[in-house]
Amino acid sequence: MLPATFKLCAGISYKHLRNMTGLRRTAAVALTHELQKLSLVTPGPSNWINQVRRKSVLLSSRLEENPYNEVEMSYIKQGEEALKKSMNILGDQDGWKTEIVAKNGDKVLSKVLPDIGKVFKLEAVVEKPLNNVYGELVENMEKMGEWNPNVKEVKILQKVSKDTVITHEKAAETPGNIVGPRDFVSVRCNKRRGSTCILAGMSTKFEGMPEQKGYVRGENGPTCMVLRPVLEDPSKTKLTWLLSIDLKGWLPKSIINQVLSQTQVDFAKHLRTRITTPGNTLSL
Repeated sequence: MLPATFKLCAGISYKHLRNMTGLRRTAAVALTHELQKLSLVTPGPSNWINQVRRKSVLLSSRLEENPYNEVEMSYIKQGEEALKKSMNILGDQDGWKTEIVAKNGDKVLSKVLPDIGKVFKLEAVVEKPLNNVYGELVENMEKMGEWNPNVKEVKILQKVSKDTVITHEKAAETPGNIVGPRDFVSVRCNKRRGSTCILAGMSTKFEGMPEQKGYVRGENGPTCMVLRPVLEDPSKTKLTWLLSIDLKGWLPKSIINQVLSQTQVDFAKHLRTRITTPGNTLSL
């Protein structure tokens, strides 16, 4: 068995095989197993056996720790960066100005950040448990165009890890075509911290989705949605949505501010309609 194991290890020295994570892991585990058997039948194993065994164990542990390639790791880090930056913005309670207060209590606030520009924050309460809201926004992400008139399409381009994906979003034209067709390519990261869920994202580059004809490629981020159970009534969810977006093109700031703040109010309204319609919501 040992000669076969060394052949397997030798095989991964070829570049096209070395890039196969599963094969590398198999080789490392097999080598460790054979060296352990050899040490049992050979009294006083030599130093080189001990050294090779230690290195094979180290290799196996490293493969288990990081199964992602360089590009995938860059996306994961971008998602984590978006989460960190957006939570830092939300954590600073100073300087927010009220843009809209709806009759149902939904509120949109804004402030200007030196290195980002104007950001908007929606604060709303949704009359459904957190898992229902989370399921709709994450697991049913690609169905958003079915219930949100401001979104034409959301498509997952690549699932990088269990909590990181690359998406392509097409925004619907605004009434009167005040803002023409926009699209966005984003890295999205979702994390659960106790009873809190954070859905963060920012614009990224993806070779498989170049700029599309008829669309202006906008940029967003850092942005995030934070979901928390309402303390007084855990059957309801507190939704906080930080929106940071550059629509690109030439647009008056007054129009941009009006469109973005109204978009957030409309989102909360359409989300409520979606999750209260029987058979639509995915509960986790």
